Amino acid sequence: MEHLELFFKSIFIDNMVFATFLGMCSYLAVSKKVSTAVGLGAAVIFVMAITVPVNWLLDTYVLKEGALVWLGEEYASYDLSFLSFILFIATIATMVQLVEIVVEKFSPSLYNSLGIFLPLIAVNCAILGGSLFMQSREIPTLGMALNYGVSSGIGWFLAILAIAAIREKIRYSNVPAPLRGLGITFILTGLMAIGFMSFGGMLTGDEGNKKPVKEEVQAEAEELLDESKEMVLNTNK
Repeated sequence: MEHLELFFKSIFIDNMVFATFLGMCSYLAVSKKVSTAVGLGAAVIFVMAITVPVNWLLDTYVLKEGALVWLGEEYASYDLSFLSFILFIATIATMVQLVEIVVEKFSPSLYNSLGIFLPLIAVNCAILGGSLFMQSREIPTLGMALNYGVSSGIGWFLAILAIAAIREKIRYSNVPAPLRGLGITFILTGLMAIGFMSFGGMLTGDEGNKKPVKEEVQAEAEELLDESKEMVLNTNK
């Protein structure tokens, strides 16, 4: 159940683009065509699926305070957490280089269409954010770290795929001149973020909390009704 909850929460509720607005550079620049969005999204999923579990292993067995106890009791007091950024980025850069080599070998057209944005995955804040969120949320197991990496990548993939599909359609729409390009894209992103916020209660609903919330809303409604009545009476006077 924990794996399923983490999977859907990472995709819809804590979406990298719509909840934390990470990876916006690639999201805005490579979302003009669905084909390129799919290629970059798949690359992001692959990189996050590898880097988040690997960085979990580094954090658990190397970086945390006392993580080196497996080398001996004399290493139990060591704390290498100050190296987190360096090692996380090194892991990400290695995986991105591997992805770049594979894409160039098997899909030259996709490699050319992605251009500079493929190697820039190494500095994509969504990729590093996945590892840092994994660390800050203290994900307990390697399996859940893998789950979190894959689901966060899928969430970013869905975001860029959705905006790419919309941007392809609005080419044939009569968009006002001042909003053409990034203007309408930002507006669409904001609207999609609001839509994804509706998933917030999907995994947090609790039967025990329904009654107090209902009573609170009812009290606020009654208060607003009383205020409106007073305003009407004052106006009539």
